[in-house]
Amino acid sequence: MRPVSSWRIKDGRWIDLADPVIMGVVNCTPDSFYDGGRHDEPDAALRHGLLLASQGALILDVGGESTRPGSRPVSVQQELERVLPVVRGLSSATTSPEAEPSVASPVLSIDTTKSTVAARCLQAGAAIVNDVSGCRFDPGLLDVLAQFKPGYVLMHAQGNPERMQHDPRYDDVVDAVRRFFEQRLDALARSGLPEEHVVLDPGIGFGKRLEHNLELLRNIEVFQELGRPILVGVSNKSLWKDLLGLELEERGTVTQVAAALLAARGVLIHRMHDVRATARTLRVEKALRVRGGPTC
Repeated sequence: MRPVSSWRIKDGRWIDLADPVIMGVVNCTPDSFYDGGRHDEPDAALRHGLLLASQGALILDVGGESTRPGSRPVSVQQELERVLPVVRGLSSATTSPEAEPSVASPVLSIDTTKSTVAARCLQAGAAIVNDVSGCRFDPGLLDVLAQFKPGYVLMHAQGNPERMQHDPRYDDVVDAVRRFFEQRLDALARSGLPEEHVVLDPGIGFGKRLEHNLELLRNIEVFQELGRPILVGVSNKSLWKDLLGLELEERGTVTQVAAALLAARGVLIHRMHDVRATARTLRVEKALRVRGGPTC
């Protein structure tokens, strides 16, 4: 089966996925695992988002609540104060007539589990909702998705970020994640969000041990059988410490190796911190790709 080559987002627009694309991470939090605190002021986050767009990020994923293991939730008001000025600023900066061609019109994504945050950001210019909860933390998010019909990242997680890594267990992690996707795709469709708006993220590091993460990545083609594009986030994650003993600042090379291997196997959306390096990685993968592309 060939991967689906487009993704419908808000306002009836489509993202072309004929080639893999990059989702650049714009953390607006003081406690995210990779760059927490570097861009927690709106002006700094805005500059960082524009930089990532200039480096090749087609999607900018703006988040105001850390979902690293052990993180605690923040209030709706606090999250809005962090992300709304950034979404508004990026939307204005990249759609104005004065915008540089290299940074014009990236698609904005809001990384949230909260219906109010999603709705306000969609009104402000976001076109995608990236939700680690699968609409399970705030059922009102289903109504927001039905109303705005944005692109939606459906991610699997076992538990919530505060406790998800305490003792994750699965009889068969690939089967469990596939069944979760099937159930949630059905719930989304029944709530009014067609499947063409949804991409699937197996949730690497979200309620999974090293062996679970590796099993999911080895079997990534299983999820393509559901007929939706696959998004994967492996950027600088702790599985590289678990596998190779690498500290945070040492994980760049293995992150890029994984991106190339996953792109070659049909993963179409790569959520990444180092956009410049990933753009180069994906160019090399494309240049060396077997004619006809990946199949499963």
